[in-house]
Amino acid sequence: MASDAKNSTSESNEIPGIPRTVKSRVLETGAAMTQDFTPVKQICAHLNAFHIYADDPTRCVEANHYCTHLTEDVRQCLIYDSPKPNARLLGVEYMVSPRIFKTLPPEERKLWHTHEFEVKSGLLIMPTPKGMPTAVWEAAETAEMEDIAPIYGKTYHMWQVDRGDAVPMGPPQLMGSFTSPESVEKAHKGGMDGLLRDRDERFGVDYRTKAKKREYIAPVDKHPGMSVCIFSDSSEANWDVVSRCRRNVKVRWEELNETVMIEEDIRMRIARDSDNKLLGFNWTVSKRF
Repeated sequence: MASDAKNSTSESNEIPGIPRTVKSRVLETGAAMTQDFTPVKQICAHLNAFHIYADDPTRCVEANHYCTHLTEDVRQCLIYDSPKPNARLLGVEYMVSPRIFKTLPPEERKLWHTHEFEVKSGLLIMPTPKGMPTAVWEAAETAEMEDIAPIYGKTYHMWQVDRGDAVPMGPPQLMGSFTSPESVEKAHKGGMDGLLRDRDERFGVDYRTKAKKREYIAPVDKHPGMSVCIFSDSSEANWDVVSRCRRNVKVRWEELNETVMIEEDIRMRIARDSDNKLLGFNWTVSKRF
């Protein structure tokens, strides 16, 4: 019995359960021919990138996005661990334009992430369809990246496959995106090269080449209340304020009004632990921006 269970999981990404029978496959084929799948048939884009856990930026997972454009301002994506037939559904991501994002309440904005670094670094790709000339597809992909760079995403994963969960376990996890080479190194010791080597080989791409082609894409404007948090340590400190970015880390905030008032509407703070060790930075931009 144990042997049967082991065999059944190894055939489908180690998902527990008995493999589908001929009867099930026949019924599925019949359903596919007769039922209406209009919502999923609207999927028009496949994006590949990596998501990081909002409360633990040392963890990341590959994310294949299958996206539908509801309007010019709103997209929705199903997130899978691979593009294979037995891919596991990890979660969902919603994307909105800057025009929509700036209408959101300040507290809501904290749940959204940017895509600029993913685009400009070559980390975010649109895998080339079979039979499509590479040059033609890369031109289309680069144009699409112009549209994606300024939009914001809100992502939740239900299935933590990176820790080996056989089925979705625990509450949904808020996810984020990489925002710098340093944030990549925090999640993968090999940095960009180590993280993307296998991905690039599988899809036949080179993130460096893509980054070069996207250099012309203009920097993204920051919107009201957008905060950027970068942490460099996971140690806990004995302070009362809990960091918004790392929910399990207590930190002490210091105002740096004299040294980093870049403009009167931009404020920077630093976080230190009980040993006065630097944990990270936080920038807050006022409504004027």
